[in-house]
Amino acid sequence: MGRSLAALGAALLLAAAAHAAPFRWSSQGDFLTADPHAQNEGINNLIAYHVYERLTARDRELKLVPSLATRWEQVDATTWRFHLRKGVRFHDGTPFTADDVVFSIERAQLPSSNFKTFATAIGKPRRVDEHTVEIATPGPAPILLEYVNAIMIMSKAWALRNGAARPQDFKNAEDTFAARNANGTGPFRFVSWEPEVKTVLRRNPEWWGIAAGRFEGNVDRIVYRPIKSDSTRMAALVSGEIDFVLDPPLQDIARLRANPLVRVIEGPENRVIFLAMEQARDELRYGNVKGRNPLKDLRVRQALYAAIDVEAIRSQVMRGQSSPTGSMVPAPVSSPASTEPRLLPHDPARARRLLAEAGYPEGFETQLLCPNNRYVNDERICTALASMFAKVGVKASLALLPRAQFFQKVDHTDFAIHLYGWGGAPTDPGLVLGPVLHSYDGKGRGDFNSGRYADPELDRLIRASEVELDVAKRSALMERALQRVRTQAYVIPLHRQVIPWAARKGVTVFHRPDNYLEMTWVKVE
Repeated sequence: MGRSLAALGAALLLAAAAHAAPFRWSSQGDFLTADPHAQNEGINNLIAYHVYERLTARDRELKLVPSLATRWEQVDATTWRFHLRKGVRFHDGTPFTADDVVFSIERAQLPSSNFKTFATAIGKPRRVDEHTVEIATPGPAPILLEYVNAIMIMSKAWALRNGAARPQDFKNAEDTFAARNANGTGPFRFVSWEPEVKTVLRRNPEWWGIAAGRFEGNVDRIVYRPIKSDSTRMAALVSGEIDFVLDPPLQDIARLRANPLVRVIEGPENRVIFLAMEQARDELRYGNVKGRNPLKDLRVRQALYAAIDVEAIRSQVMRGQSSPTGSMVPAPVSSPASTEPRLLPHDPARARRLLAEAGYPEGFETQLLCPNNRYVNDERICTALASMFAKVGVKASLALLPRAQFFQKVDHTDFAIHLYGWGGAPTDPGLVLGPVLHSYDGKGRGDFNSGRYADPELDRLIRASEVELDVAKRSALMERALQRVRTQAYVIPLHRQVIPWAARKGVTVFHRPDNYLEMTWVKVE
Protein backbone atom coordinates (compact mmCIF):
# COMPACT_ATOMS: atom_id res chain seq x y z
CA MET A 1 0.00 0.00 0.00
CA GLY A 2 2.78 2.45 0.95
CA ARG A 3 4.74 1.67 -2.27
CA SER A 4 1.60 2.12 -4.36
CA LEU A 5 0.95 5.56 -2.91
CA ALA A 6 4.58 6.53 -3.36
CA ALA A 7 4.51 5.35 -7.00
CA LEU A 8 1.30 7.28 -7.63
CA GLY A 9 2.79 10.39 -6.06
CA ALA A 10 5.91 10.08 -8.21
CA ALA A 11 3.82 9.62 -11.36
CA LEU A 12 1.71 12.68 -10.54
CA LEU A 13 4.83 14.72 -9.86
CA LEU A 14 6.44 13.68 -13.15
CA ALA A 15 3.27 14.49 -15.06
CA ALA A 16 2.99 17.89 -13.41
CA ALA A 17 6.69 18.60 -14.02
CA ALA A 18 6.23 17.94 -17.72
CA HIS A 19 3.81 20.86 -17.91
CA ALA A 20 5.24 22.99 -15.09
CA ALA A 21 5.05 26.75 -15.41
CA PRO A 22 6.04 29.82 -13.42
CA PHE A 23 3.25 32.04 -12.11
CA ARG A 24 3.93 35.77 -11.86
CA TRP A 25 1.35 37.84 -10.06
CA SER A 26 0.92 41.25 -8.49
CA SER A 27 -1.12 43.58 -6.33
CA GLN A 28 -0.51 47.05 -4.99
CA GLY A 29 0.96 46.16 -1.57
CA ASP A 30 4.00 44.21 -0.48
CA PHE A 31 4.46 41.05 1.56
CA LEU A 32 5.06 42.15 5.17
CA THR A 33 6.72 39.32 7.08
CA ALA A 34 7.48 35.61 6.77
CA ASP A 35 6.69 34.99 10.46
CA PRO A 36 3.37 33.09 10.37
CA HIS A 37 2.10 34.56 13.65
CA ALA A 38 3.32 38.16 13.36
CA GLN A 39 0.78 39.88 11.10
CA ASN A 40 -2.81 38.86 10.32
CA GLU A 41 -3.26 40.59 6.96
CA GLY A 42 -4.73 39.46 3.65
CA ILE A 43 -1.80 39.46 1.21
CA ASN A 44 0.55 38.25 3.91
CA ASN A 45 -1.70 35.31 4.81
CA LEU A 46 -2.28 34.49 1.14
CA ILE A 47 1.44 33.97 0.57
CA ALA A 48 2.16 32.41 3.97
CA TYR A 49 -0.62 29.78 3.64
CA HIS A 50 1.26 28.25 0.71
CA VAL A 51 4.36 27.75 2.86
CA TYR A 52 2.85 27.09 6.28
CA GLU A 53 -0.16 24.79 6.66
CA ARG A 54 -2.86 24.57 9.29
CA LEU A 55 -4.62 21.59 10.81
CA THR A 56 -7.52 22.30 8.47
CA ALA A 57 -7.88 23.89 5.05
CA ARG A 58 -10.79 25.20 2.93
CA ASP A 59 -12.30 23.84 -0.23
CA ARG A 60 -13.79 25.82 -3.08
CA GLU A 61 -17.00 26.42 -1.10
CA LEU A 62 -15.02 27.61 1.97
CA LYS A 63 -15.88 24.45 3.91
CA LEU A 64 -13.27 23.20 6.37
CA VAL A 65 -11.48 20.04 5.23
CA PRO A 66 -8.60 17.98 6.68
CA SER A 67 -5.05 19.19 6.15
CA LEU A 68 -2.31 18.48 8.72
CA ALA A 69 -5.06 16.88 10.81
CA THR A 70 -6.78 13.97 9.06
CA ARG A 71 -9.75 13.90 11.42
CA TRP A 72 -10.97 15.25 14.75
CA GLU A 73 -13.67 14.60 17.32
CA GLN A 74 -15.12 16.27 20.38
CA VAL A 75 -14.36 14.13 23.43
CA ASP A 76 -16.54 16.11 25.81
CA ALA A 77 -17.94 19.64 26.18
CA THR A 78 -14.47 21.20 26.50
CA THR A 79 -12.07 18.66 24.97
CA TRP A 80 -11.26 18.10 21.31
CA ARG A 81 -8.91 15.49 19.86
CA PHE A 82 -7.03 15.97 16.57
CA HIS A 83 -5.40 13.07 14.71
CA LEU A 84 -2.38 14.26 12.75
CA ARG A 85 -1.23 13.27 9.29
CA LYS A 86 1.69 10.83 9.31
CA GLY A 87 4.73 10.98 7.07
CA VAL A 88 4.70 14.78 6.71
CA ARG A 89 8.00 16.64 6.78
CA PHE A 90 8.90 20.30 7.04
CA HIS A 91 10.85 21.81 4.19
CA ASP A 92 14.12 21.26 6.06
CA GLY A 93 13.34 17.54 6.38
CA THR A 94 12.25 17.61 10.03
CA PRO A 95 9.29 15.25 10.72
CA PHE A 96 5.98 16.90 11.62
CA THR A 97 4.68 15.78 15.04
CA ALA A 98 2.28 16.75 17.81
CA ASP A 99 5.07 18.79 19.44
CA ASP A 100 4.94 21.23 16.51
CA VAL A 101 1.20 21.72 16.90
CA VAL A 102 1.42 22.37 20.63
CA PHE A 103 4.36 24.74 20.11
CA SER A 104 2.63 26.67 17.32
CA ILE A 105 -0.62 27.22 19.22
CA GLU A 106 1.25 28.33 22.34
CA ARG A 107 3.52 30.58 20.26
CA ALA A 108 0.48 32.19 18.62
CA GLN A 109 -0.89 32.94 22.11
CA LEU A 110 2.11 35.09 23.06
CA PRO A 111 1.79 38.90 23.39
CA SER A 112 3.62 39.76 20.15
CA SER A 113 1.37 37.48 18.09
CA ASN A 114 -1.18 39.12 15.81
CA PHE A 115 -3.17 35.86 15.94
CA LYS A 116 -3.58 35.60 19.70
CA THR A 117 -7.27 36.54 19.53
CA PHE A 118 -7.83 33.18 17.80
CA ALA A 119 -5.11 31.17 19.56
CA THR A 120 -6.23 32.21 23.04
CA ALA A 121 -9.79 31.13 22.26
CA ILE A 122 -8.46 27.67 21.33
CA GLY A 123 -7.31 26.98 24.87
CA LYS A 124 -4.64 24.59 26.12
CA PRO A 125 -3.11 22.07 23.68
CA ARG A 126 -1.31 18.95 24.85
CA ARG A 127 0.50 16.10 23.16
CA VAL A 128 -1.17 12.70 23.54
CA ASP A 129 1.28 10.84 21.34
CA GLU A 130 3.42 11.66 18.32
CA HIS A 131 0.41 12.09 16.05
CA THR A 132 -2.40 13.03 18.42
CA VAL A 133 -3.15 16.35 20.10
CA GLU A 134 -5.90 17.20 22.55
CA ILE A 135 -7.17 20.71 23.14
CA ALA A 136 -8.86 21.76 26.38
CA THR A 137 -11.02 24.78 25.52
CA PRO A 138 -11.79 27.50 28.12
CA GLY A 139 -15.49 26.57 27.87
CA PRO A 140 -17.91 25.17 25.30
CA ALA A 141 -16.58 26.28 21.91
CA PRO A 142 -19.16 26.27 19.11
CA ILE A 143 -16.67 27.62 16.53
CA LEU A 144 -13.42 26.06 17.74
CA LEU A 145 -12.56 24.76 14.26
CA GLU A 146 -12.64 28.32 12.91
CA TYR A 147 -10.07 29.37 15.51
CA VAL A 148 -7.91 26.33 14.77
CA ASN A 149 -8.02 27.13 11.06
CA ALA A 150 -6.37 30.50 11.75
CA ILE A 151 -3.14 29.08 13.21
CA MET A 152 -0.25 28.12 10.93
CA ILE A 153 2.03 25.32 12.11
CA MET A 154 5.78 25.86 12.53
CA SER A 155 8.59 23.43 13.23
CA LYS A 156 9.38 23.67 16.93
CA ALA A 157 12.96 22.49 16.38
CA TRP A 158 13.58 25.02 13.59
CA ALA A 159 12.08 27.90 15.55
CA LEU A 160 14.10 27.16 18.69
CA ARG A 161 17.29 26.62 16.70
CA ASN A 162 16.91 30.01 15.03
CA GLY A 163 15.89 32.13 18.01
CA ALA A 164 12.24 32.32 16.92
CA ALA A 165 10.49 30.95 20.00
CA ARG A 166 8.18 33.98 20.04
CA PRO A 167 6.57 35.85 17.14
CA GLN A 168 8.20 38.88 15.62
CA ASP A 169 7.00 42.14 17.21
CA PHE A 170 5.78 43.60 13.93
CA LYS A 171 4.24 46.78 15.30
CA ASN A 172 7.63 47.82 16.69
CA ALA A 173 9.42 46.91 13.44
CA GLU A 174 11.44 44.10 15.05
CA ASP A 175 13.69 42.16 12.68
CA THR A 176 13.97 38.42 13.32
CA PHE A 177 15.16 35.29 11.54
CA ALA A 178 11.58 34.04 11.16
CA ALA A 179 10.53 37.35 9.59
CA ARG A 180 12.98 36.78 6.70
CA ASN A 181 13.01 32.96 6.46
CA ALA A 182 10.34 30.26 6.52
CA ASN A 183 10.11 26.52 7.04
CA GLY A 184 6.65 25.04 6.66
CA THR A 185 5.10 21.82 5.37
CA GLY A 186 3.15 23.43 2.53
CA PRO A 187 3.04 22.96 -1.24
CA PHE A 188 5.60 25.72 -1.83
CA ARG A 189 8.95 26.52 -0.27
CA PHE A 190 10.03 30.04 0.63
CA VAL A 191 12.96 31.10 -1.57
CA SER A 192 13.48 34.83 -1.10
CA TRP A 193 11.90 38.16 -0.24
CA GLU A 194 13.20 41.49 -1.48
CA PRO A 195 10.99 44.15 0.18
CA GLU A 196 9.06 46.24 -2.35
CA VAL A 197 10.62 44.19 -5.19
CA LYS A 198 9.51 40.54 -5.17
CA THR A 199 8.81 37.43 -3.12
CA VAL A 200 9.68 34.04 -4.63
CA LEU A 201 8.34 30.57 -3.76
CA ARG A 202 9.05 27.26 -5.48
CA ARG A 203 7.07 24.04 -5.51
CA ASN A 204 7.75 21.51 -2.77
CA PRO A 205 8.13 18.15 -4.57
CA GLU A 206 7.73 16.29 -1.28
CA TRP A 207 4.39 17.84 -0.31
CA TRP A 208 1.98 15.20 1.02
CA GLY A 209 -0.85 16.74 -1.01
CA ILE A 210 0.65 15.62 -4.33
CA ALA A 211 0.01 11.94 -3.59
CA ALA A 212 -3.43 12.90 -2.24
CA GLY A 213 -4.32 14.55 -5.55
CA ARG A 214 -4.52 18.06 -4.11
CA PHE A 215 -2.04 19.68 -6.47
CA GLU A 216 -4.44 20.31 -9.34
CA GLY A 217 -2.49 23.02 -11.15
CA ASN A 218 0.89 23.18 -12.85
CA VAL A 219 2.69 26.05 -11.12
CA ASP A 220 6.26 25.24 -10.12
CA ARG A 221 7.47 28.72 -9.19
CA ILE A 222 5.64 31.73 -7.80
CA VAL A 223 6.93 35.28 -8.19
CA TYR A 224 4.97 37.97 -6.39
CA ARG A 225 5.71 41.58 -7.38
CA PRO A 226 4.13 44.49 -5.50
CA ILE A 227 3.39 47.29 -7.99
CA LYS A 228 1.85 50.37 -6.40
CA SER A 229 1.05 52.24 -9.62
CA ASP A 230 -2.26 51.10 -11.14
CA SER A 231 -1.17 51.96 -14.68
CA THR A 232 2.18 50.18 -14.34
CA ARG A 233 0.57 47.10 -12.79
CA MET A 234 -2.02 46.77 -15.54
CA ALA A 235 0.49 47.49 -18.32
CA ALA A 236 2.58 44.59 -16.99
CA LEU A 237 -0.47 42.30 -17.21
CA VAL A 238 -1.48 43.36 -20.72
CA SER A 239 2.08 43.00 -22.01
CA GLY A 240 2.43 39.51 -20.52
CA GLU A 241 5.11 40.54 -18.05
CA ILE A 242 2.89 39.20 -15.26
CA ASP A 243 0.11 36.60 -15.37
CA PHE A 244 -2.39 37.80 -12.79
CA VAL A 245 -3.46 40.91 -10.86
CA LEU A 246 -5.37 40.51 -7.60
CA ASP A 247 -6.62 44.11 -7.51
CA PRO A 248 -7.14 45.68 -10.93
CA PRO A 249 -8.29 49.31 -10.63
CA LEU A 250 -12.05 49.59 -10.95
CA GLN A 251 -11.84 52.31 -13.57
CA ASP A 252 -10.02 49.86 -15.87
CA ILE A 253 -12.49 46.96 -15.66
CA ALA A 254 -14.55 47.86 -18.75
CA ARG A 255 -11.40 48.31 -20.84
CA LEU A 256 -9.96 45.03 -19.56
CA ARG A 257 -13.15 43.15 -20.44
CA ALA A 258 -12.79 44.37 -24.03
CA ASN A 259 -9.18 43.18 -24.28
CA PRO A 260 -8.96 39.68 -25.85
CA LEU A 261 -5.64 39.08 -24.07
CA VAL A 262 -7.16 39.47 -20.59
CA ARG A 263 -9.91 37.81 -18.55
CA VAL A 264 -11.77 39.54 -15.69
CA ILE A 265 -13.05 37.26 -12.92
CA GLU A 266 -15.21 38.92 -10.30
CA GLY A 267 -17.44 38.28 -7.31
CA PRO A 268 -18.33 39.68 -3.89
CA GLU A 269 -15.80 39.50 -1.09
CA ASN A 270 -16.54 38.60 2.52
CA ARG A 271 -15.08 41.86 3.79
CA VAL A 272 -16.62 44.92 5.39
CA ILE A 273 -14.86 48.27 5.04
CA PHE A 274 -15.45 50.62 7.97
CA LEU A 275 -14.14 53.54 10.01
CA ALA A 276 -12.63 53.04 13.45
CA MET A 277 -12.57 55.99 15.87
CA GLU A 278 -10.25 56.29 18.87
CA GLN A 279 -12.53 56.49 21.92
CA ALA A 280 -10.25 55.74 24.88
CA ARG A 281 -8.16 58.88 25.24
CA ASP A 282 -9.59 61.88 27.08
CA GLU A 283 -8.08 64.26 24.53
CA LEU A 284 -8.33 63.85 20.78
CA ARG A 285 -5.06 63.13 19.00
CA TYR A 286 -4.26 64.98 15.80
CA GLY A 287 -6.85 67.69 16.32
CA ASN A 288 -7.50 71.18 17.66
CA VAL A 289 -9.80 70.16 20.54
CA LYS A 290 -8.00 70.40 23.87
CA GLY A 291 -9.04 68.60 27.02
CA ARG A 292 -11.79 66.61 25.30
CA ASN A 293 -12.21 63.77 22.86
CA PRO A 294 -15.22 64.48 20.62
CA LEU A 295 -15.25 60.88 19.40
CA LYS A 296 -16.35 59.70 22.85
CA ASP A 297 -19.67 61.50 22.25
CA LEU A 298 -22.32 59.43 20.47
CA ARG A 299 -23.71 62.58 18.83
CA VAL A 300 -20.35 63.28 17.19
CA ARG A 301 -20.09 59.70 15.91
CA GLN A 302 -23.64 59.99 14.59
CA ALA A 303 -22.72 63.27 12.89
CA LEU A 304 -19.80 61.63 11.09
CA TYR A 305 -22.13 58.78 10.11
CA ALA A 306 -24.76 61.18 8.70
CA ALA A 307 -22.09 63.15 6.84
CA ILE A 308 -21.17 60.11 4.71
CA ASP A 309 -22.86 59.64 1.37
CA VAL A 310 -22.32 55.90 0.87
CA GLU A 311 -24.26 55.90 -2.38
CA ALA A 312 -21.84 58.46 -3.83
CA ILE A 313 -18.93 56.27 -2.70
CA ARG A 314 -20.57 53.23 -4.30
CA SER A 315 -21.37 54.88 -7.62
CA GLN A 316 -18.51 57.34 -8.08
CA VAL A 317 -15.55 56.00 -6.10
CA MET A 318 -16.24 52.27 -6.30
CA ARG A 319 -17.86 52.42 -9.76
CA GLY A 320 -20.69 50.20 -8.56
CA GLN A 321 -18.29 47.58 -7.20
CA SER A 322 -19.46 47.71 -3.56
CA SER A 323 -22.53 46.95 -1.47
CA PRO A 324 -23.30 49.62 1.16
CA THR A 325 -24.19 48.19 4.57
CA GLY A 326 -24.88 49.14 8.15
CA SER A 327 -23.67 45.76 9.42
CA MET A 328 -20.24 44.76 10.68
CA VAL A 329 -20.60 41.14 9.51
CA PRO A 330 -18.27 40.55 6.53
CA ALA A 331 -20.39 37.82 4.89
CA PRO A 332 -23.90 38.97 3.92
CA VAL A 333 -25.16 35.38 4.08
CA SER A 334 -24.70 35.34 7.89
CA SER A 335 -25.57 38.96 8.68
CA PRO A 336 -28.84 39.42 10.64
CA ALA A 337 -31.34 41.34 8.49
CA SER A 338 -32.02 43.73 11.37
CA THR A 339 -28.41 44.97 11.29
CA GLU A 340 -28.17 45.57 7.55
CA PRO A 341 -29.91 48.99 7.27
CA ARG A 342 -27.58 51.88 7.87
CA LEU A 343 -28.07 53.60 11.22
CA LEU A 344 -28.52 57.05 9.68
CA PRO A 345 -29.14 58.28 6.14
CA HIS A 346 -26.88 60.81 4.49
CA ASP A 347 -28.05 64.10 6.01
CA PRO A 348 -25.45 66.93 6.29
CA ALA A 349 -27.93 69.28 8.00
CA ARG A 350 -28.59 66.70 10.71
CA ALA A 351 -24.86 66.13 11.07
CA ARG A 352 -24.28 69.84 11.70
CA ARG A 353 -27.12 69.91 14.29
CA LEU A 354 -25.65 66.90 16.10
CA LEU A 355 -22.23 68.54 16.22
CA ALA A 356 -23.75 71.74 17.63
CA GLU A 357 -25.66 69.74 20.28
CA ALA A 358 -22.39 68.08 21.26
CA GLY A 359 -20.73 71.47 21.72
CA TYR A 360 -18.97 71.81 18.37
CA PRO A 361 -21.09 74.30 16.38
CA GLU A 362 -18.06 75.23 14.26
CA GLY A 363 -16.92 71.63 13.95
CA PHE A 364 -13.33 70.64 14.76
CA GLU A 365 -10.08 69.50 13.18
CA THR A 366 -8.84 65.93 13.19
CA GLN A 367 -6.94 63.40 11.07
CA LEU A 368 -8.06 60.51 8.86
CA LEU A 369 -5.45 57.74 8.64
CA CYS A 370 -5.70 55.45 5.61
CA PRO A 371 -3.67 52.85 3.74
CA ASN A 372 -2.94 53.69 0.13
CA ASN A 373 -2.33 50.14 -1.08
CA ARG A 374 -4.49 47.73 0.91
CA TYR A 375 -8.24 47.94 0.18
CA VAL A 376 -9.99 48.55 -3.14
CA ASN A 377 -9.69 52.28 -3.89
CA ASP A 378 -8.72 53.00 -0.27
CA GLU A 379 -7.01 56.32 -1.03
CA ARG A 380 -9.94 57.52 -3.14
CA ILE A 381 -12.44 56.47 -0.45
CA CYS A 382 -10.59 58.49 2.16
CA THR A 383 -10.31 61.52 -0.09
CA ALA A 384 -14.09 61.40 -0.59
CA LEU A 385 -14.70 60.97 3.15
CA ALA A 386 -12.54 63.97 4.02
CA SER A 387 -14.55 66.08 1.58
CA MET A 388 -17.85 64.88 3.08
CA PHE A 389 -16.70 65.59 6.63
CA ALA A 390 -15.55 69.07 5.63
CA LYS A 391 -19.06 69.90 4.44
CA VAL A 392 -20.37 69.52 8.00
CA GLY A 393 -17.44 71.32 9.67
CA VAL A 394 -15.08 68.43 10.50
CA LYS A 395 -11.77 69.21 8.82
CA ALA A 396 -9.93 65.89 8.52
CA SER A 397 -6.39 66.04 7.20
CA LEU A 398 -5.42 62.92 5.29
CA ALA A 399 -2.55 60.67 6.40
CA LEU A 400 -1.99 58.15 3.58
CA LEU A 401 0.53 55.40 4.26
CA PRO A 402 1.69 52.10 2.71
CA ARG A 403 0.32 48.98 4.41
CA ALA A 404 3.30 48.22 6.64
CA GLN A 405 3.47 51.69 8.20
CA PHE A 406 -0.32 51.97 8.32
CA PHE A 407 -0.80 48.77 10.34
CA GLN A 408 2.03 49.68 12.70
CA LYS A 409 0.31 53.00 13.53
CA VAL A 410 -3.03 51.22 13.97
CA ASP A 411 -1.48 48.62 16.28
CA HIS A 412 -0.08 51.48 18.39
CA THR A 413 -3.50 53.26 18.33
CA ASP A 414 -1.61 56.21 16.89
CA PHE A 415 -4.55 57.82 15.07
CA ALA A 416 -7.85 59.65 15.55
CA ILE A 417 -9.95 58.00 12.81
CA HIS A 418 -8.82 55.35 10.36
CA LEU A 419 -10.14 53.23 7.52
CA TYR A 420 -10.18 49.50 8.22
CA GLY A 421 -11.34 46.23 6.69
CA TRP A 422 -12.27 42.87 8.21
CA GLY A 423 -13.19 39.64 6.52
CA GLY A 424 -11.98 36.43 4.96
CA ALA A 425 -13.13 32.85 4.78
CA PRO A 426 -15.08 32.45 8.08
CA THR A 427 -18.70 33.53 7.75
CA ASP A 428 -19.74 33.17 11.40
CA PRO A 429 -20.44 36.57 13.08
CA GLY A 430 -18.47 35.40 16.11
CA LEU A 431 -15.28 35.92 14.11
CA VAL A 432 -15.90 39.68 14.07
CA LEU A 433 -17.56 40.04 17.49
CA GLY A 434 -14.70 38.70 19.61
CA PRO A 435 -11.64 40.01 17.73
CA VAL A 436 -12.98 43.37 16.50
CA LEU A 437 -16.00 44.51 18.55
CA HIS A 438 -15.30 43.25 22.09
CA SER A 439 -13.36 45.63 24.32
CA TYR A 440 -9.60 45.13 24.37
CA ASP A 441 -8.70 42.85 27.27
CA GLY A 442 -5.02 42.21 26.52
CA LYS A 443 -5.69 38.46 26.34
CA GLY A 444 -6.91 38.16 22.78
CA ARG A 445 -10.42 39.59 22.78
CA GLY A 446 -10.65 42.97 21.12
CA ASP A 447 -7.15 42.78 19.65
CA PHE A 448 -8.52 44.45 16.51
CA ASN A 449 -10.78 46.89 18.39
CA SER A 450 -8.42 49.68 17.44
CA GLY A 451 -10.85 52.37 18.66
CA ARG A 452 -10.45 50.92 22.16
CA TYR A 453 -14.05 51.67 23.19
CA ALA A 454 -15.30 49.61 26.15
CA ASP A 455 -18.92 48.58 26.72
CA PRO A 456 -19.52 46.03 29.54
CA GLU A 457 -23.00 45.09 28.26
CA LEU A 458 -21.67 44.48 24.77
CA ASP A 459 -18.85 42.36 26.19
CA ARG A 460 -21.38 40.34 28.22
CA LEU A 461 -23.42 39.54 25.12
CA ILE A 462 -20.34 38.57 23.12
CA ARG A 463 -18.95 36.33 25.87
CA ALA A 464 -22.31 34.64 26.33
CA SER A 465 -22.48 33.89 22.61
CA GLU A 466 -18.98 32.39 22.64
CA VAL A 467 -20.03 29.49 24.88
CA GLU A 468 -23.68 29.06 23.81
CA LEU A 469 -24.17 25.77 21.97
CA ASP A 470 -27.87 26.22 21.21
CA VAL A 471 -27.90 27.63 17.67
CA ALA A 472 -31.01 29.78 18.05
CA LYS A 473 -29.93 31.24 21.41
CA ARG A 474 -26.44 31.95 20.12
CA SER A 475 -27.80 33.69 17.03
CA ALA A 476 -30.06 35.87 19.21
CA LEU A 477 -27.14 36.88 21.45
CA MET A 478 -24.98 37.78 18.47
CA GLU A 479 -27.77 39.81 16.89
CA ARG A 480 -28.25 41.80 20.11
CA ALA A 481 -24.51 42.46 20.27
CA LEU A 482 -24.38 43.61 16.66
CA GLN A 483 -27.40 45.87 17.20
CA ARG A 484 -25.68 47.48 20.18
CA VAL A 485 -22.58 48.19 18.09
CA ARG A 486 -24.83 49.62 15.40
CA THR A 487 -26.93 51.92 17.61
CA GLN A 488 -23.92 53.18 19.56
CA ALA A 489 -21.99 53.82 16.33
CA TYR A 490 -18.80 52.47 17.88
CA VAL A 491 -17.64 51.97 14.30
CA ILE A 492 -19.04 53.25 11.00
CA PRO A 493 -19.57 50.53 8.37
CA LEU A 494 -19.29 51.67 4.77
CA HIS A 495 -19.62 48.75 2.39
CA ARG A 496 -18.63 45.25 1.39
CA GLN A 497 -16.18 45.07 -1.48
CA VAL A 498 -16.81 43.43 -4.81
CA ILE A 499 -13.50 41.98 -5.91
CA PRO A 500 -12.52 41.71 -9.57
CA TRP A 501 -9.44 39.75 -10.54
CA ALA A 502 -7.63 40.02 -13.87
CA ALA A 503 -5.62 37.28 -15.56
CA ARG A 504 -3.92 37.08 -18.91
CA LYS A 505 -5.38 34.70 -21.47
CA GLY A 506 -4.30 31.12 -20.83
CA VAL A 507 -4.25 31.45 -17.03
CA THR A 508 -6.94 29.61 -15.05
CA VAL A 509 -7.70 30.64 -11.45
CA PHE A 510 -10.57 29.97 -9.03
CA HIS A 511 -12.22 33.02 -7.41
CA ARG A 512 -13.31 32.57 -3.79
CA PRO A 513 -15.28 35.08 -1.66
CA ASP A 514 -12.37 35.39 0.78
CA ASN A 515 -10.22 36.90 -2.01
CA TYR A 516 -7.81 33.99 -1.57
CA LEU A 517 -5.83 32.79 -4.57
CA GLU A 518 -5.11 29.07 -4.17
CA MET A 519 -1.91 28.49 -6.14
CA THR A 520 -2.25 24.70 -6.24
CA TRP A 521 -5.37 25.21 -8.40
CA VAL A 522 -3.72 27.63 -10.86
CA LYS A 523 -2.99 26.45 -14.39
CA VAL A 524 -0.75 28.42 -16.75
CA GLU A 525 -0.62 27.58 -20.46
